[in-house]
Amino acid sequence: MTLPSEDAREDKLTGTAGRVDRRKRLRVFQEELVERMQAARAQTDVRDNRLGVLIGQRRWLIDLQETGEVVPFNSLTKVPLTQSWYLGLLNIRGNLVSVIDFAIYQGLEPTETEPTNRVITFAPSLGINCGILVSRVFGLRNVSEMLALPTQSNKPASWVGDGFRDSESQQWTGLSLTAIAHDPRFLHIGT
Repeated sequence: MTLPSEDAREDKLTGTAGRVDRRKRLRVFQEELVERMQAARAQTDVRDNRLGVLIGQRRWLIDLQETGEVVPFNSLTKVPLTQSWYLGLLNIRGNLVSVIDFAIYQGLEPTETEPTNRVITFAPSLGINCGILVSRVFGLRNVSEMLALPTQSNKPASWVGDGFRDSESQQWTGLSLTAIAHDPRFLHIGT
C-alpha cells in the first residue's frame, strides 16, 4: 500500500480549504449586504435607497421593504406543466422558493445563465415564497440623488414604477414586487 506524499495531502487540503474559504467569503459578503440593506431600510427618511438590478437590458429599482434576500442562482428543480417564465423551485436554507424569469414574464428574451445571475426573494411580509431571476445586482441606489423622469400616463403594467436618471445618464425604472405578487397572471403558474 502506498501512502500519499506530504505534498499530495497538502494539495488536497489546500483545495478543500480553498473551497471553504470561498464559501466563507461569499457568506461574509451576503451578511454585509443584508446589514447594509437593513441599515438602508432604517434610514428611509434620510435617503431613499433602492436595490438596483438588471433584468434583460433594463435597469430596475426595487424598494428594500419589498425585498428579502439576494442569493446566487443555483440549480433549480423544474416543475412540469408551468408557464415558460416559471423556472422552478430553489432550496434556500431548507425553504422552497419559486423562481421566475422576469424577462420572460414581461415578454422579453429569456435571461442568459451567467455567474452574475442572482435571485431576489420577495420580503416575507408579501406572503409569497418567490424570487425573481436578475442578470446582475448593482447594489443600493439613492433615488434622491437621481433626476425623476416625467410620469408615464400609459404604464404597461401596475408593477412598473416611476423612472429616474442617475448622474451617469443611466435610466432606471421602479419595480413593485407587491404589485407583481398581486397580479392575477403571476399567481397562475400552470399551463
